[in-house]
Amino acid sequence: MGDSVASERDSGSTTLAIFAGLTMIGIYAIQFVAARFSLREHLTATDLAVLRFGGAAVVFLPIAWRGGFAGMRALGWRRALALAALAGLPYPLIINWGLTYAPAAHAAALCPASIVFFSFLLSRIVFHDGASRQRTIGVLAIIAGLFLFLAPAREGTGSVLFGDMLFIGSGLMFSTYAVLVRRWRADPVTATAAVVLLSCLPLPVLYLLAPSQIHAAAVGEIIGQIVIQGILAGAAAMFLYTYIVRHLGPQAASLFLPGIPIATVVVGMAVLGETPMTIQFAAIAIMAAGMGLSAIGGRIASRRLSTPAPGGS
Repeated sequence: MGDSVASERDSGSTTLAIFAGLTMIGIYAIQFVAARFSLREHLTATDLAVLRFGGAAVVFLPIAWRGGFAGMRALGWRRALALAALAGLPYPLIINWGLTYAPAAHAAALCPASIVFFSFLLSRIVFHDGASRQRTIGVLAIIAGLFLFLAPAREGTGSVLFGDMLFIGSGLMFSTYAVLVRRWRADPVTATAAVVLLSCLPLPVLYLLAPSQIHAAAVGEIIGQIVIQGILAGAAAMFLYTYIVRHLGPQAASLFLPGIPIATVVVGMAVLGETPMTIQFAAIAIMAAGMGLSAIGGRIASRRLSTPAPGGS
């Protein structure tokens, strides 16, 4: 009886975690497309960053206030500032800057792929993590897909290639952030709250000094971006990812990454009319397969590590 109840609970948690993963994919797809839409029409990269962190602060300020900022003091302000420099205000500024040059599908393909690649590389360098055959093949597929995706941009307009380079650079930044969180054993919610709140501090100065077109946007568009960039992408997506990791594990959670470029291509074609070239469709498929294979390979490796050796106690 007890085993049956526990099994039903595990099954229910798995179903909710899968639903959370699909919701997260939808949020990121809408985020890229919504950012690209506003950047083409009215808002600047600075405007979107202000709306993103302003919206996320609405969610995280009560969390930090209830904890008396003790978690951030335990993390240390130097470490918190380092994390904020990597995953805070500069991170969306670089992505949004790239979106002024390159389509949303490029961001959705190159950002997750470069995060998987650089996470693999930095983990090998910093933590000397081993790599299964599946994960190595997956990373090689991602590299091949990246080069294939960049080929048309390299032959065409240089501005699109510049945008693509910014997306890849943002992947390196977020991977470094993840490595530092692991190295410092930072609590995910504390680290995210620190990143969001510290990123809010320079926003008034940035808004005054950087170019802004927020006055040209409709109120509905501004509110929509606060909801999409701040509350959904900046807060809800983080919570959903944490929930997935808690119930399925980090390796299984990374299996959802390949769905982001696919969903963004579909939404981008419908909303923005941006259709990738045939060769870029192939590159997206290769990178998605590489991300999936890399995640599966990591899951297999973790299972091997957790399985006792024959004859062991």
